[in-house]
Amino acid sequence: MNGLWKSITENVVFVLEFLAVVAAMFVIAWLIEKLSQKRRGKKEKILDARSLAMIGMFSAVAMILFLFEFPLPFAPGFYEVDFSELPVLIGTFAFGPVAGVLIEFCKIVLKLVVKGTSTAFVGDLANFVVGCSLLLPASFVYEWKKTKAGAAIALTVGSLSMTIFGSLFNAVYLLPTFAKMFEMPVEGLIAMGTAINPAITDLTTFVFFAVAPLNLLKSGVVSLLTMFVYKPLRVIMKSRK
Repeated sequence: MNGLWKSITENVVFVLEFLAVVAAMFVIAWLIEKLSQKRRGKKEKILDARSLAMIGMFSAVAMILFLFEFPLPFAPGFYEVDFSELPVLIGTFAFGPVAGVLIEFCKIVLKLVVKGTSTAFVGDLANFVVGCSLLLPASFVYEWKKTKAGAAIALTVGSLSMTIFGSLFNAVYLLPTFAKMFEMPVEGLIAMGTAINPAITDLTTFVFFAVAPLNLLKSGVVSLLTMFVYKPLRVIMKSRK
């Protein structure tokens, strides 16, 4: 009975932490938006009916892409790469950082409704937070320089942020939480990495040889694809308020 109560308590705490992280991402996005408005000398609605409709569309596309995950030869099987951040970034550039975080959140919710979770929500939290670590820095830069060159700089900054933050977040929080949720030692996860790459011997090398390359690959591919579709969707992006 005590074990059941402990498990329930830990899961409730994790859900509350998840919601707190979501709220924090929205606050950061709102601050970026307000700073941008202040710089432009305009006070505007952050979201309107048209942007909400587009957010719904981008969220649906992101969710579909999220369902297609691919294993990587240099990372354990519980790490897979997807390219669902592509519509998230496009929506962010078109309608702002608040819209971007909302698309990212709706993508996760829709995926949970359609497919559920196989990682006790840990993987879903990871996807949301690491995705925000790409879109928020990118949107911060792009809000100040809305040109193709500005987009390239923004995506570079976002990719570096995602790689660094995603790696640290995995090491400090996600991997220990994942191990705790599945009642296994972190060393068990490291051993799964060692089986693929003998250079992985501890948590640091696990992050360096598995997590960081995954985040760099994903952010790099998504950023390149975003640049390719930037020009065709320029009219949509310029139509924002």
